[in-house]
Amino acid sequence: MSAVAIVYTLFGSREAALRVARQLMEERLIACANLLGEATSLYEWNGVVEENAEVPVLFKTAPSRRDALMARIAELHDYELPAILALPVDAADSAFARWIGDQLAK
Repeated sequence: MSAVAIVYTLFGSREAALRVARQLMEERLIACANLLGEATSLYEWNGVVEENAEVPVLFKTAPSRRDALMARIAELHDYELPAILALPVDAADSAFARWIGDQLAK
């Protein structure tokens, strides 16, 4: 098992993504976040096919904080039902994994 966990979600705006990422860093639930380029999401919601621009985000944390991170994202998220997914990490560079641990321990 890797010493790094990645949690993925999408936000409706870059501002919302940054606000949540900063909050999670202040709470030491994440070491860092990657806000990716705008994505087009296509899905059915309440019987209507929706097409919206969203900002995907990868949050990096320790496996021991993954579940708390996922719960906190759900609390902070402005979506009624956000997609919050833990992605498998089979391996991580040991120096990077140490950095993650150091960031979370501050």
